[in-house]
Amino acid sequence: MKNNVFFIALVAAMAGFLFGFDTVVISGANLPIKNLWNTSPWFHGFFIMSMALWGTVIGALFGGAPTEKYGRKKVLFWIGVLYTASAIGSALAPDPYTFSFFRFIGGVGVGISSIVAPTYIAEISTSGMRGRLVAMYQFNIVFGILVAFISNYFLQGFGGINDWRWMLGVEALPAVLYTVMVMRVPESPRWLITKKNDTETAKKVLAALGSVNPVEDIKTIKAANARVESTHHHEPFFSRKYSKLILLAFFIAFFNQLSGINFILYYAPEILERAGLAAKDSLFNSIAIGGVNLIFTFVGLYLIDRTGRKSLLIIGSLGYIISLSVVSYSFYIGASPGLMMTFLLVFIASHAMGQGSVIWVFISEIFPNAIRAYGQSFGSSVHWVFAAIITLITPVFLDQSKGLLRNDPWIIFAFFAGMMVLQLLWTLIKFPETKGVSLEDIQKKLGIS
Repeated sequence: MKNNVFFIALVAAMAGFLFGFDTVVISGANLPIKNLWNTSPWFHGFFIMSMALWGTVIGALFGGAPTEKYGRKKVLFWIGVLYTASAIGSALAPDPYTFSFFRFIGGVGVGISSIVAPTYIAEISTSGMRGRLVAMYQFNIVFGILVAFISNYFLQGFGGINDWRWMLGVEALPAVLYTVMVMRVPESPRWLITKKNDTETAKKVLAALGSVNPVEDIKTIKAANARVESTHHHEPFFSRKYSKLILLAFFIAFFNQLSGINFILYYAPEILERAGLAAKDSLFNSIAIGGVNLIFTFVGLYLIDRTGRKSLLIIGSLGYIISLSVVSYSFYIGASPGLMMTFLLVFIASHAMGQGSVIWVFISEIFPNAIRAYGQSFGSSVHWVFAAIITLITPVFLDQSKGLLRNDPWIIFAFFAGMMVLQLLWTLIKFPETKGVSLEDIQKKLGIS
């Protein structure tokens, strides 16, 4: 039965693969599009590079409602449709505005994916496996990132001036495969109980997922729902009752992006060129970034249900601070490309086993069943708002034209290092451990029920 749960979680986690691929594939198209349409830094940052992220913000903001109303499975299916449309439309776009529209559509899919997939996986998992299974979503994200980097590398030169179109369009293949496969997964039993009161179907799903006593599990879920309902009856999401959970979700998402992870992934080839690597070498070394990301995500997957979420955040924070500080100083003094590349890889490793492994697991755990999708929506929204802002602003720090910030990429790395000092302090003082605790008992631990 564990294999059944694993397979179902893996299918849902494929949304993460498309998330990672869609998010990072733009890195290979970045410079070709900039040259093709002769875009200014601000236009390029907004319409080309960050437009998908603004779509992600919209998807994250509004994806919670359909996830609660129509169920996890239906929403998982429709994000596959969005990814497919985005891949084909972006590849065929005749101008930057059409391109931006289809990138926006893909971003909506990413935003909704970051809500529904972790929520769904958390709700079908046992407490002992939940960390690893939800973190599998993050593994698929980084696997998608690696495949996107590899795809970009091998497609360079494949279509001449239209290389970038092939880079973007190839995503349609896994998107269609995912859309077909997700039709075979069952609905979340907790959603069936909490939103539909369909205990008969929930009982069958729980049995298929390996529950030894589905009837007792249903009683436990209903009792937890009743406790939350009795203490927080008709409480809006943004209320004092849920303020602790909201702040926890806000800060883990906020610090995730203030590490600079999306800046480095989006602009990896350009950053490496600025570090002194040739264009072809920079694209190839982007694969090294994706590979390290994948390897250390495995480490995070192994440790998250063993050492716990808090320990991984502490280790990751220390790695962030050291690596970002060295990269910043290296840019400042003009150090060798090899030194910069080494510590960029240390940064990626720190993120993969720390924040990258923890964020989606933690946000999916802390909210009660009745508002879990809304809580995931809030945390994802914070994550993507800051991702979009950073992706919009940071091209200025890479712009080599005349101006105050010319040739000063070290500034942004120093800023990110400072923010990671704050993350370390927050983790030590405020972050609760949720390892090995059932979804229902987490509410007791956090004082919600």
